[in-house]
Amino acid sequence: MEADKWGRRIRAYRKLKGYTQEGLARELGVSVSLLGEIERGNRLPSEDLLKEVSGILGITLEELTPPEDMKN
Repeated sequence: MEADKWGRRIRAYRKLKGYTQEGLARELGVSVSLLGEIERGNRLPSEDLLKEVSGILGITLEELTPPEDMKN
């Protein structure tokens, strides 16, 4: 279940920032199929990939983190 929360957040921010799956995958240096698997919630993204995604999209890792996963 956790993977689908991350995937939905990545997809939403990717679209908000005007990236296609192909464009973001190219920037990340991963395959489109891997990014698709993550966005569909079939794979959990690594912490390094999450940091790269947030950097490319110009958002903080905290913004990308699903609210219920934030630890205060």
